[in-house]
Parts: sequence; C-alpha cells; structure tokens
Amino acid sequence: MPAELILHNTKIATNGVPSFVEAIAITEGRIAAAGKDDEILRLRGPQTRVIDGGQRTVIPGLNDSHMHPIRGGLNYNLELRWDGVPSLADALRMLKEQAARTPAPQWVRVVGGWTEFQFAERRMPTLDEINEAAPDTPVFVLHLYDRALLNGAALRAVGYGKDSPEFPAGEVQRDSRGNPTGLLIAKPNANILYSTLARGPKLSREDQLNSSRLFFRELNRFGLTSVIDAGGGFQNYPDDYGVVDELHRNGELSIRLAYNLFTQKPKQELSDFQNWTKMTKPGAGDDFYRVNGAGENLVFTAADFEDFLQPRPDMLPVMESELKVVIRHLVENRWPFRLHATYNETIERALNVYEEVNREIPFDGLHWFFDHCETITDRNIERVKALGGGIAVQNRMAFQGEYFVERYGAQQAKRTPPIRRMLEMGVPVGAGTDATRVSSYNPYLSLYWLITGKTIGGLSLSPEENRLDREEALKLYTMGSSWFSTEDGKKGALAAGQLADLAVLSGDYFSIPEEEIKHLESVLSIVGGKVVYASEEFSKLAPPALPVSPDWSPVKSYGGYAKGSKRSIGASHSAACSHATVESRGEKSWHLPVLGEFGLWELGCDCFAF
Repeated sequence: MPAELILHNTKIATNGVPSFVEAIAITEGRIAAAGKDDEILRLRGPQTRVIDGGQRTVIPGLNDSHMHPIRGGLNYNLELRWDGVPSLADALRMLKEQAARTPAPQWVRVVGGWTEFQFAERRMPTLDEINEAAPDTPVFVLHLYDRALLNGAALRAVGYGKDSPEFPAGEVQRDSRGNPTGLLIAKPNANILYSTLARGPKLSREDQLNSSRLFFRELNRFGLTSVIDAGGGFQNYPDDYGVVDELHRNGELSIRLAYNLFTQKPKQELSDFQNWTKMTKPGAGDDFYRVNGAGENLVFTAADFEDFLQPRPDMLPVMESELKVVIRHLVENRWPFRLHATYNETIERALNVYEEVNREIPFDGLHWFFDHCETITDRNIERVKALGGGIAVQNRMAFQGEYFVERYGAQQAKRTPPIRRMLEMGVPVGAGTDATRVSSYNPYLSLYWLITGKTIGGLSLSPEENRLDREEALKLYTMGSSWFSTEDGKKGALAAGQLADLAVLSGDYFSIPEEEIKHLESVLSIVGGKVVYASEEFSKLAPPALPVSPDWSPVKSYGGYAKGSKRSIGASHSAACSHATVESRGEKSWHLPVLGEFGLWELGCDCFAF
C-alpha cells in the first residue's frame, strides 16, 4: 500500500533499533516503515504527501505524564502567561497593558508557570507595583502554590475586607490596622489560592472551545502530542469535560488526552469513585480521548502539600482508613490509580495501605503510580517495584529548588527526586511538568532539568550520578510516559505499527549546548499522521489559523510561552539587584546560593524576604 505521508532527509530518533533513521512512512495514522531515504521513498504513490525535512532532527511526539490541560484549556484565553518572560519589568509592562484592555468585570490573571528566579531582577513583584500597574482592574497573580498577590480591585471583587472572617485554610495577610494587604498565603495548604481564583468570571462556552483549541495548539508548538490529565481542584466530572468532549466529537482535538478523575470534596471520595465506576471505565474512548483511571487526588487526608516554604505536613491519623476503602474499591473494579505524594513519609503510609489491600485483592499488573516522589527512599522504591507500580516525575524542583535547598539543604537536594535509582531498580518512570499552575508546560525546561540537574534560575541541584543523558531523558518523555496511560508499545517510538506522532525540532536536541535545550520548539508537529502545527519553512503545511476570543484575551496580544528571547529562562545572573521590598511573610530574609556565570555566589541583599 502506498504511504499517505513520507518525511525524509531528516535525523529521526526512533527510540528503537536503529537509533536513528533518515525517513519514515505513515499510513492510516501509524508508522508504516522507517529507514533510509531511498528505501522509504520507494513507498511513494500518486497521492503521497512527501515532506523534505531539511536535515532537521525529528523525535517521537512528547508525552507529558502529568499535566492539567483540560482545566488549562478552559482558562487559557483568560490568563496572562509569564512563562519565559525574561524580566520583571517586562512582566509588569504586560500586566499594565492587559489591565487597560480588560473590560469589567473581568480580571487579569497570572496563573503559574513562572518563578522570580527567571527574572533579570530575581525578585517577586511588590503589591505596590501591581496596584500601580492596575489601579482599577482586578488582578490575581499566583506564584506556584505558595501565595497569590491581589490588587485592591481584586480584594474588593472577592469581598476580602477588614471585617472579613479568617479563611479556614489559608492566611489573608493584614496590615497593622487589620486591612488585607493583598497577599494570600497557602498555609497550611493551597485551598485559599484556588478557591479565591475560582471566584473570578469564566469564559462563555464558545470562548472555552476556542481557548481549549488554542491551548492544545500551543502544546503542539513544543512537540507535545500526548498528555495524561491529572484532574485538578474545581475540575468536576463530567460537567467540566463537556468542552473537550465536544472538541473530540467534532474531530478538533490536536493532542491525545488520557484523563484521570479527581475527587473534589472531603469525606465524599468513596462516593465519587463509586458513582464514576458505574458511569465509565478505564480505556473508555479511543486513542485521542480516553479515561485513564483515578487520581491524582484519591482522598484529601492523603494529599501532602509541596510548598517548600512551609514545613512538611503530617497526614492525619485517619489517612490509612480513608485511603484503604478507596483503593480497595478501585482495585476490585480494575481501575488504575495515581496519588499525589511529595514526601517519603506520605509514601510510606500509602504503601502500607497498598500492601494490605494487595494481600486481599492482588493488584496483578494494574498500572498504578505515585506522582512527584521528591524525597522517596530506596526502600520505598523497592516496595513500589514489588507492587508493580510506577513513578511519574515532574520538574517542580526546577521551579522550587532554591526553596527546597533553603529548608532541607543542598545535600538532600542531590537526590530530589532520586530518578537514577528508580531506573536502576526497574521501576517505570514517566516525565512531565505538572503545568500549568506550578511549572510551565514547556517540556524542554523539564528535559533540561533532567539532563543538567539545574533549576530555572541556574542553581545546580543534582550531581552527575542523578542526571540523565539526552537519550534517556527523551525516552522518559515518550516511551516512559506511555506506561502511565497503559499504552506502552502503542506510542513513544517511531517504529512500524506505532501511532504516527512526531515533532521536527528547531535545533538538534542531541548536539546543541545544554543551555540551548530549554529554547527548543517544534517547527512541525504531526499527530496520527496529521499536521497539527507548522512554522518556519513548513508554514505552508500549517492548519488554518484560529481566531482568539474574546477580543481582549491576553493570548491575542502575547500568546502563551514567551517567544523570541534567548534570555527568556535563566536571565543573566549578573543583573543588578534593585533591592525592592518584597511583601513580608513574617519570615527571615533569604540569601540563596545562586549559580552565576562565574561560579557560586550569594545575593547579599534582602530581595528574598517573603
């Protein structure tokens, strides 16, 4: 049968044997053959589309094992992204411009994907600066999951005033007269942050459809072709899945989604999963859109919070009893499950429950896994292996490593998480980002972190023995992640019979300097043999451009991840410190070690007073 599409004159990383080929042929959405140019071009027929790759590097489509794209898509057109913005001055300029064009009662929302260490100034914005940039339009700026900054208009919009009662799970910082300053602190958890964010206006249904399509195309821009959706707070099933359901029915998805169901209310977790196991089942759907299982929240009492500015939280004594009934139900119904677990102490207690359930009802090959596992011990990695589980790792340390070092020390950070040990023990490992409210969705930041062991701000965390080479890191982001959606062998390699998902890169991932990895993009992304994104010399192959709605959307002016600056991430460490005051958290000033251009030096000012 003649090929439908042939891509040739390229350096194609197959993730198989041979490691590299020159050309591939695609038929009916799958790889038909891979090999040398002359071999594959013999499969050309009268209707075959032939693409000359111009000797560019091609990789299997990237697969993020942990992201929140369904929720992210519903809100993308509402959000001003600071992902990759090189300076705080630029970020504040964008904020001021966007506030001027945003109509009442809408907000300007900066929701994750950035860290102060990416800025040339290497500091957070102040509340005074945010109020000056936007005196009248509500502004909500989320930083990781540790705090949010609200201007005066936003405080009024959400009703936080002098006489407002204290928030049950979080701190509203107040001045000496009792008035809220605008700083919300995630203490003891992030409930105050995402519940406050949820009070803002939503997009209309039509705008949500447009927003989701634009966000998925933005992911395609980086060569992402598959994502495992980890659910999320205020992402209710099935109501909040209606938009992506409609896109799937209309054939308008440009990325493959396998989604997990995330319980929303304490003490109602078992009831949720009992209802869902009656409504649907893992694998329901198709190769583009399918149910994956349960989690990442299984029970609220087992969800440890990863704010490294706060002490490690201890899970409540009822964790085991509440978790056991949910795990038992899921295993009985053969539902794969995932659990958010940052700390070894939480993992230890969860494994005790899993082993107890396994003795009663064997897991027997069920694909279950932990997410994150920053401080897991070797002994507990062994226990995960014995139960047939996996570990999905994300580059949260690339965004929070400076905080982790300050609290737990540089020695502990050397194996946080211990990825090399996981691989040595034969545990399935998949790579990802945990975007969009913590780290950025740019996968090359995560690959850069896996390879170099450095944070976005340039702090070296991992020694060479806990880093991966480029081929290993790529395999975790492709073949590795496929295990976590029970699709291993179906995707992740450019081999005959596998799904035809691939990305043609802007540079040679395998040979460019390490610092250039984080600036890579895709210039041609193909999902199931169909072009979903194209730029530069492939622009004529691009699908029709999408409008942006509503007209005032930040995406229309700025897009998503910042383009066009080699200093977008890891801005010059020699930038002068402005000594601006950062909102106090009643804690000590920080003098964090920073890897500068000429070695390890220390910022000798109070710019890290939170």
